[in-house]
Amino acid sequence: MKNLLVAEHIVKNYASHCALNDVSFTIPEGQICGLLGPNGAGKTSLIRIITQITAADSGQIWFDGQPLAPAHTTQIGYLPEERGLYKKMKVGEQLLYLAQIRGMSKAEAIDKLRDWLTRFEMKEWWNKNVEDLSKGMQQKVQFVATVLHQPKLLILDEPFTGFDPINANAVKDEILRLKAEGTTVIFSTHRMESVEELCDHIILINKSQKILDGATRQIRHEYKNNVFALELKAAQPPILDSAVQVISCEQPEADVWRMEVQLPPAMPANQLLFSILEKGEVLYFAEQIPTIGQIFVSKVKEAEKI
Repeated sequence: MKNLLVAEHIVKNYASHCALNDVSFTIPEGQICGLLGPNGAGKTSLIRIITQITAADSGQIWFDGQPLAPAHTTQIGYLPEERGLYKKMKVGEQLLYLAQIRGMSKAEAIDKLRDWLTRFEMKEWWNKNVEDLSKGMQQKVQFVATVLHQPKLLILDEPFTGFDPINANAVKDEILRLKAEGTTVIFSTHRMESVEELCDHIILINKSQKILDGATRQIRHEYKNNVFALELKAAQPPILDSAVQVISCEQPEADVWRMEVQLPPAMPANQLLFSILEKGEVLYFAEQIPTIGQIFVSKVKEAEKI
């Protein structure tokens, strides 16, 4: 798979503070990559280097096979967490202005804006001042401004902040549509449920260093620990193999037992399933694969001990 963005040994210092310490990673083309980490980890510094707002002290970033250069800014769309619209400008005027800054002609921008404003039900906002819009409406305007020039790389910093569930889903659908059309997305957020839903790849940074990097599905499976949840309809709680560790056992209703158990590494899940089938009616049986949120917390705590 081709990589759109490659970072090699990025270092960034501010006076006595090290913001990034030897950070390297790759982001495959056409994927959504979650850029994760606690506050102050170095995520914003990394985004500013990619968008060329600032420069690394050392290291190299490659964009689409070339050293990152000022010309690449027209191929990058950046939605910062701190939004920056001109409050006194009209929506249409502002969107046209921002589109032309990114190299689009007025005619091309108007044509694409018709599609986006219809898609987001914003056509009637064209002559409204930005300051007269709600926060959520302003967010939609800024999102359109960020993606209008069809960037190869889209960087979204907490893109769902301020949205109600309906508009959050609308933006989520558009992010997935852009991905399907080939756009690569860096998605920086603290909302782990959004990471689970959207991200193909994650990069976890803590205290200026990368501590985890890889495909989301692969990472979740690497951190699984043979824990299973089950529900059994039976008169008595099942007696399991002595090698099986019972983490919890409760009775939510008469003749129903809800358990969480951990198998030893050598025991296949089928062996457990066959044994409980003999003891009653299995209502539920599933492996408890850790969430990205759980892995995030575990890795950060682990790094704190080093």
